[in-house]
Amino acid sequence: MKPPPVILVTPDTEVKGVEMADVSSSLSENYQRALLAVGAVPVTLAATTERAAIAESLRRCDGVLLTGGEDLHPDLYAPALAPRLKALATLTPDQGARDLRELILVDEAFRQRKPLLAICRGQQVLNVALGGTLWVDLPTQFQPAINHRQMDKKCEIVHEVHLTPNSLLAKISGTCRLGVNSTHHQAVDKPAAVLEVVARSPDGVVEGLQLKATAARMLPFLLSVQFHPERLLARHPEHRAIFTAFARACSSNRKIKI
Repeated sequence: MKPPPVILVTPDTEVKGVEMADVSSSLSENYQRALLAVGAVPVTLAATTERAAIAESLRRCDGVLLTGGEDLHPDLYAPALAPRLKALATLTPDQGARDLRELILVDEAFRQRKPLLAICRGQQVLNVALGGTLWVDLPTQFQPAINHRQMDKKCEIVHEVHLTPNSLLAKISGTCRLGVNSTHHQAVDKPAAVLEVVARSPDGVVEGLQLKATAARMLPFLLSVQFHPERLLARHPEHRAIFTAFARACSSNRKIKI
């Protein structure tokens, strides 16, 4: 029997954990349940910025899941941004350690050619890691027609996104109009050169990315989404299909471990 794929999952960082009130790693069980539901085994990335430890952690796994959370520091993609705009970013409480850890992890995923799925903040991390930029605050800079931060409806469909026909996300979900939840105030501004937009909300906000055809050989699987399919898969098969496709790619790409 073929062993299940093992997925390296990035946790969030909390100011105070339950034990000893320390700065702590935090991971929603929804991500773990989503992976388990499609036959994958989640493993949480350690709180380190040492490349050797991150690289070895990934080497022992079959794929990467970049999760949601607080904002990346604007200095990583817009160092000349006005202070009033920088102040709109809600940063992690670890002086940028999570940002650095995940940027290293993206680099290692490409170096080791491991399948990668990025969700919400994860899409933003991916884009910045590859040279793209972000809107620091959509209501201030972009003024969208849709409320993209509906925190009281995290597990509900609140608007549709339009998918590029024949894109990876359209093929996986089996549709070109996908209902999604929405809990973000930042989004991709300029996509990285190797990425293409494959999903947008009706007001133009980027909701999904994949590798361009010219860069497709860089990874066996790469998909990022601005919404949270892990909160929708129990009732919406098209969102479960995202995790199913990712797990299959991880399993197919598995190297023999000794």
